[in-house]
Amino acid sequence: MYMFITRTVFALASLLLVCFPCVAEVTDRQTQNVIYISIDGLRFQELFTGADNRLIDKDAGGVYNPEALRTRFWREDEKSRRDRLMPFFWNTIAKQGQVFGSPEDNCIALVKNGKYFSYPGYQELLCGFPDDAINSNDKNPNPNKSVLEWLNEQPELKGKVAAFTSWDLFPYILNADRSGIYVNAGWQPFDFAPDSPTLADLNRTMRELPHLWEYARFDYFTIAGALEYLRTKQPRVLYISLDETDDWCHSGRYDLYLDAAHRTDAYLKQIWDFLQSSSHYRGNTSLVITTDHGRGDGREGWKNHGVDLPGSERVWSAIIGPDTPALGVRKDLEVTQGQTAATVAALLGYDYAATDSRIAPVLPDAVNLMDKPQIKSVSDNN
Repeated sequence: MYMFITRTVFALASLLLVCFPCVAEVTDRQTQNVIYISIDGLRFQELFTGADNRLIDKDAGGVYNPEALRTRFWREDEKSRRDRLMPFFWNTIAKQGQVFGSPEDNCIALVKNGKYFSYPGYQELLCGFPDDAINSNDKNPNPNKSVLEWLNEQPELKGKVAAFTSWDLFPYILNADRSGIYVNAGWQPFDFAPDSPTLADLNRTMRELPHLWEYARFDYFTIAGALEYLRTKQPRVLYISLDETDDWCHSGRYDLYLDAAHRTDAYLKQIWDFLQSSSHYRGNTSLVITTDHGRGDGREGWKNHGVDLPGSERVWSAIIGPDTPALGVRKDLEVTQGQTAATVAALLGYDYAATDSRIAPVLPDAVNLMDKPQIKSVSDNN
């Protein structure tokens, strides 16, 4: 009798898994939160090989003090150079996570939108696919639903998705009016905790500092606001977009571009250290990091990007977290910018790519699903 009951229960359980596979809950997935970070226009050249000595020059790079910059960032060995420029990225993220886009390792990461500038790039990395209709940086609301908006529609994540961005176009890229996501962008004051002394100090400093770029604030404020939001609101999904690496290139200042990249690395460490110090986020939070486009090369090409500048289509991405195997720099692959969107969702247990055939799949082997029954699949809300 016991054997009959056992076999019957096993048969019923198997039948349920066959009939209802898409609602199988991921029971051993550790990631409960994702921080999704984009670094505008950070070239793969500097990320993978460090400072370019050809551009540490007053004429070619607009460098104020070439010798001082060379002392700070130039090393003969390219791995030493990249470690010097972005030590946290290479000593923590690359060793404990995965990095895509290294040309020397035959891992090619490509933009597929064919335009190679910011709004089309953010459309692709946030929505998972390129859209030919997104063809300018004008402040037009995005008709497409980003992975952030889609995640915010899921009952357990509703109201727990937010974005902090240096560029003021993101309320349009993320269609904040439609999506209902809290988006703090550009020189917008921090208003999510009006009684916070920290935010009052940040807002006062933002008002009093010169607004060097009318369209973008300094990344320091974006990171400070995002960290305060993590502390006070504890979101499940937080998108952060930093902008200074792109701004200083367009300004023709290679020294300040390298400074911005080095600061950004410190910001990544600051976020990671906070997560590890927090009982709420420690051990259950993944970071996904990428860029919106590449740049040209040579004395003038590094300053800009677009269809007429080869290299602008080349990007990179990185992931670190409890569900990502520590495979380091990936080799012998071709991936696309849009794959990071589905990867963000997969880390949280959702099959975002299943909702629209245009959405690129999860980055290969970036999310450890070997022992998991199945990623949850939610009906398409588009």
